[in-house]
Amino acid sequence: MTENHSLFSDYDVVYTYTRAQAIADGALVDVTRTARAAGLRFPVALTAELWNSFIIPPRESELNCMSIDGRLWTTLYLFRCAAAECESDMLCFDVPYVMKGRAQTLVKLKAVCGPGDSGEPVITIMLPYED
Repeated sequence: MTENHSLFSDYDVVYTYTRAQAIADGALVDVTRTARAAGLRFPVALTAELWNSFIIPPRESELNCMSIDGRLWTTLYLFRCAAAECESDMLCFDVPYVMKGRAQTLVKLKAVCGPGDSGEPVITIMLPYED
């Protein structure tokens, strides 16, 4: 595709919703800064549901001995470990989060690497039933 002719040039686009809009709206949480510190090269965002359910759980008492930064770092580190073994654009991996009563809850997550707003590779980490 050339600069003046894209895949959709011959069609009327009814609606678009960009990654930047999803981040601005709060549907995605941009964690690229921490992801880069964890050794990831591409921009990374988490879905709001993952963020609000497990990174920052509904009740702060559920943080117990695992800080918000620790939860995020663990998520990104375990993603990086799983991604090193994966040759697909989608993978599932498990993350243990300390929840109620200091018990660990093993949570299955899904990560997808796809095109960003300008076609660049970006990673989105979510719960398995999200897309």
